[in-house]
Amino acid sequence: MTLASQSIATNWLVQARLRPTRQRVALAELLVGDGLHRHVTAESLFEAAKKNGDAVSLATVYNTLRAFCDAGVLQEITVDGSKSYFDTNTHDHPHFFWEDESRLSDAPSEELVIQRLPEAPEGVEIASVDVVIRLRKK
Repeated sequence: MTLASQSIATNWLVQARLRPTRQRVALAELLVGDGLHRHVTAESLFEAAKKNGDAVSLATVYNTLRAFCDAGVLQEITVDGSKSYFDTNTHDHPHFFWEDESRLSDAPSEELVIQRLPEAPEGVEIASVDVVIRLRKK
C-alpha cells in the first residue's frame, strides 16, 4: 500500500474516534485506502490482509469489523441470517446478492420505491429497512 492510502485509512479511523492501531490501520487501508466503497466478509478481508503481508488473526478481523460497525463507519448486511457482509457505504441503499457468486453489490437506490411500511408495534420505532435483492442466473 502507499503512504496516501495509509493516510486515508488513518484519517478514516481518527474521524470515527477509533485509535489507529497498526492492525486497524492495515485493515482500514484495505477497506477504504483507495477511496472506493466495497463489500467484504471477515474471511475475505482476512485473506486480503494475509496476501498483503499484514499479521492479523481472523479473530482480530472479526473484532475490528465489529468496532468499525459500532463506530458507524461500516454497515453490516446479513444474508440468510448467517452470512455477514460489511459495506463501507453507510448511507441507506439497497443491495444485490449474487447467489451464484455469494457476492454483494450496491443496487441503484433511485430505482427502488417503497410506498408504504407497516406500522411499528407500540413502544418501538423502525430503525432502518434493509433491502437485499437476490439474483441468480437463468
